[in-house]
Amino acid sequence: MSIEQLEDTAKAMVAAGKGIIAIDESTGTIKKRFDGVGVECTEENRRAYREMLLTTPGLGEHISGAILYDETLRQKTADGVPFTEVMTRAGVIPGIKVDLSTHPLAGCPGEVVTEGLDGLRARLKEYYQLGARFAKWRAVINIGDDIPTGTAIEANCHALARYASLCQEQGIVPMVEPEVLMDGDHDIDTCFEVTEVVLRSLFGALFDFNVSLEGTILKASMVLPGKDCAEKASVEEVAEATLRCLKASVPASLPGIVFLSGGQSDEDATAHLDAMNRMGTHPWPLSFSYGRAMQSAALKIWAKDPKANVAEAQKTVAQRARENGLAALGQWSKGA
Repeated sequence: MSIEQLEDTAKAMVAAGKGIIAIDESTGTIKKRFDGVGVECTEENRRAYREMLLTTPGLGEHISGAILYDETLRQKTADGVPFTEVMTRAGVIPGIKVDLSTHPLAGCPGEVVTEGLDGLRARLKEYYQLGARFAKWRAVINIGDDIPTGTAIEANCHALARYASLCQEQGIVPMVEPEVLMDGDHDIDTCFEVTEVVLRSLFGALFDFNVSLEGTILKASMVLPGKDCAEKASVEEVAEATLRCLKASVPASLPGIVFLSGGQSDEDATAHLDAMNRMGTHPWPLSFSYGRAMQSAALKIWAKDPKANVAEAQKTVAQRARENGLAALGQWSKGA
């Protein structure tokens, strides 16, 4: 695939008023979600749940792409139609999570590094053949006493850059996700400082590995105080701090930035995105790549009766997609 085709895919992922739905939970993670609503975590229940999400009527109106898990990319609807075909018909680009989760970083207590580079070239080649046109790799940065260290930041950004280069080699748009966690009691200024350092390191590494930014999407965490911080931040403060940080560290050549919800409430994630898009014209489109903030309400409805409640759960998915699509345009209002 040419760089122009990668650019076209990247631009389509951040088309006006559209964003990404993340349904890439590992089997272990979705088990926790299912346990929380009293649903047994069988392969069939996972398939049925994701079919409910992906067959939501009108999903493509506000959703440009969906990040899938390896299992999901290979699954079909109850009628035997591959999920990737369902998505393509709806105008939703298939994506795939390719990292193999985080592991303790040796020599750096309290810090982790994401693994999964071994064998990635072959996996990406297969994923492309299965229909995936973009991929996601998540790095995790913790804030705490004397962390993050430069070593942890460098190790994670190096891995992100190697992953991104391999993706583009196989004709897949890399979504790079350096998540600065909300866990902790740090204030918003500390989050700003860490996020800026991480992003500068990331784009330096991408440059070193000859990654074309025009064919890359950044999945960013917002600049937020830690969940245990006594001093909360207003919607406007979060939006302003996040924009300042991004403009100081993200090249304008990037096609777009999508935000993760990162443990925020559904409404907060939407309100923060909307506020940023109301604050003038930016170098890149700002949209969403939400998981829990797109799914949590629908999961609760579906779980009450997975066969009878499909349509009702889908209405919630469509509504959340619409609200976040409006926020990506700076046109959301509570209750819209």
